[in-house]
This record gives sequence, C-alpha cells and structure tokens, in this order.
Amino acid sequence: MSENKGRPFGIGDKAGYLLGDVANDFSFLFASTYVMVFYSKVMGISTGLIGTMFLIARCVDAFTDIGMGRIADRARTGKNGKFRPWILRMCGPVAISSFLMYQSALRDLPYGVKAAYMFATYILWGSVFYTSINIPYGSMASVISQSPRDRSSLSVFRSMGGMFAGILISVVAPLVVYYEDAAGNRVVDPTNFTILAGVFSVCAILCYLLCYWLCTERVALPEKKESPGGNGSVLETIKEITGSRALLGIILSALLLLLASLMSQGLNNYLYADYFKNTEALSLSAVLQFPVMLILAAFSTRLSVRFGKREGGVVGMLLSGLLYVLIGFLHVTNVWVFIALIFVAMIGMSFFNMQCFALVTDVIDDKEVRTGHRDDGTIYGIYSFSRKIGQALAGGMSGWALALIGYDELAAAQTEQVARGIYNISTFFPGIAYLLGAAVLFFIYPLGKNRVESNVKELKKRHEES
Repeated sequence: MSENKGRPFGIGDKAGYLLGDVANDFSFLFASTYVMVFYSKVMGISTGLIGTMFLIARCVDAFTDIGMGRIADRARTGKNGKFRPWILRMCGPVAISSFLMYQSALRDLPYGVKAAYMFATYILWGSVFYTSINIPYGSMASVISQSPRDRSSLSVFRSMGGMFAGILISVVAPLVVYYEDAAGNRVVDPTNFTILAGVFSVCAILCYLLCYWLCTERVALPEKKESPGGNGSVLETIKEITGSRALLGIILSALLLLLASLMSQGLNNYLYADYFKNTEALSLSAVLQFPVMLILAAFSTRLSVRFGKREGGVVGMLLSGLLYVLIGFLHVTNVWVFIALIFVAMIGMSFFNMQCFALVTDVIDDKEVRTGHRDDGTIYGIYSFSRKIGQALAGGMSGWALALIGYDELAAAQTEQVARGIYNISTFFPGIAYLLGAAVLFFIYPLGKNRVESNVKELKKRHEES
C-alpha cells in the first residue's frame, strides 16, 4: 500500500464525502421514514406484511452486505481508484430503483401483484443496489487519506451530510406528501408522493456525481490474493475478522448507540403528544440537532486528535448516559426545560456518532498490522449489516415497549400511568444504553490513541520498505 502524492487532501474531499452521505439519505432516510406510509396508505398493503418484508430484507442483507464488501476488496485498483468507481457505476441504479418503489399509479392492481412488486422493488433497491454503492462509499474513507486527523474529519463531514439530508427530508416531505381534506384530516397525496420520490432520486444522482468528482483516492491498496490453500472463502474471512476485539467493540458500541438514539426518536412522537401534550415542541427538538452538529463539527476532530477517538467516545457516551438517567429521575413536566436538558445530553453521544465511521478505518488498519493483509470492504460490510440490525431492533422495540406499558392506539388520551411509562422508557432506556456503550468502548474496544498512532507509524514503515 502506498500514498499517492497527487492533489493534497482538503475541503474538496470533505465536501465530496459529505455529499455522498446526502445522496445515500435521499433514498435511505426517505425510505426509513416514509416507505411504510406509502405501502400502507397508498398501496393498501397490511403493516404485518410490510414488517415481514423488512425482516426478509435484513436476512438478505446478511449475504449482500458482506458479499459486496468481498467484491469491492477483490476489485482491481484502476486509475480512478478501487472503491470510487462503484459510485459512478451504481448511482443510476440505486436512484432509479428507489423511485420505482413509490409508483402510486399501481395502487389499483390486484393485492397479490402489489405485494410482489413491493417485495421485488424494496429488496432490489435496499439489499442489492443501495448495498453496492454504500459499502464502497464507506470503505473509501480508508483510501482517501492515511492520516487519522483526515479520517476523523471525513467521519465528521459524513455525519453532517446525514444531518442535512435528515433536516431537508423532515421539513419538505410532510409539506408535499400530506394535504388537509374537507374534514380537517391530514391525508396522503399519492401523486405528490411519487413526484417527490423522483425529485429525491435526481438529487441523489447529482450528489453522488459530485462525491465522485470531488473525492480522490490517494492510498493505493495491494491487490487481493487468494489464500495459499485454495479459495479464501467468505466464511474463512468472516471467521478471521470476527475474532477481532476491535471489530467486536465497534459493532457492539454502534448497536447500543443506534438502539438508544433510534428508540428515543421513535418514542418522541408519543412522548410529546401524550406526556407533554405539546407536539409543536417536537419540531423544535428536531431542529436542535443542527446546532449540536455545528458545535461538534468545529471541535470534534481537534478533540479526537488530541485525546483520541476512543477516549472521547467513552467520555461522551458516559456523560450522555448519566444525563439521560438523571432526566429520568427528575420526571420533568415542563417541556422547555426537558428540551434544554436533552440538548446538553445529546452533545456527548453525538461526538461518538460523528467519529464512529473513522473508528472503522482504525479497525481496518489494525487488522493489516496484525495479519499483514486488509479487508476494507468486507469489514465495512459487516459493520454496515450490524447497523441495519440495530435499526431493525430499534423499530421493533419501540412498538414492544409501548405495548408493554399498555398504550391504547384507539384512545383519545392515554392514562397518566401510560404517559409516565412513555417518559420513563424515553429517558432511562437511552441512558442505560449509552452507559453500556461507554463500557464497551472502555473494556472491549482496544484501539486507543496510542495504539492507533502506533499502527499508522507501523504501516507507513512497512509500505516504505515494500
């Protein structure tokens, strides 16, 4: 592996990498938030069947995520790099397949045909085309630069890209997708749903192309060779990788982060409506993510370079966990006091959230130091699949938790006991999950600041000698 001395790393790479995640989320976040709404309210498909489809898709992802990582690892490095060409190849298929999911003109077809179309287009988009662009995109961070500082800044900019896309979708989509009928109800406009999906798909292609043009792969990876004994099977690679404490640590900590944050987001609609009885405040709480990200974008890279990504993540997750538990015990009844406390609590866990993608590149380097060869794509594929499992679990646990405390979907107002239960779950659950995440980073994940710097020096020495 060698460093390309062409155009130096700079703002172009950061902006390009940010736009790559914006492009991803034009289809991924839109689907995460609205695909169930479209299938159930426009196509008339039962939520039970939609949930079954999500479960099947996650099973397919176990093969496609890791398989795509394997394909990317074994791809030859061309003049445009090893991972970057996949963005150019797959930006069209992923955007088109995303648009095909939201075809309101098909809503009058027989139920079985609509269900089959739903399964085919969703799995084609998410488990095939989205995977084929997201895995190389995530792996590309390790070859844009070898510098821990540069990789940290790429992780920060990627997180900001996801935030920008999330705010845009959360603001624009409700205005376009819903309209008020004569009775004052908010109902879905099928045609506008399809048009918005098309607009987002075009925007995704443009952002992918900008990512391709602005980012440069500087680190030339050695060509992947087969194992001496034969075929170097996927199972052999997975067995070797999953024996890594570093990979186990980053997977467990990311799972806990996703469970805490997504569970909290999933319950917020119920918390603000049934406990605080103030849904207007919910919009403000979502907008507060923006200043949190801006604050961290200004300081997180400096903090990670000075103190270490792992060390900063431990402190951040610990502080967030303690604050969420404290908020739980306080049983705050003033919604504005609650929002202010949550704003502070979000800062700690957001530091780790902005650095977690950079931690994956540290895991990749550590494997090369230990074994003498790399599996950038395969490692990122395993990490990506674990995040999807966390997202699926968070969605299911939100519903299970509400059922456990006796939430009544048909009631105009919940009992005080149920409202208090929603508050407790919304505060204590993320608090405990963040504390466990801090424990995983401290006791299991081994790549502290000194070891990361040592690995970087060792790899530079090996590459200079080779």
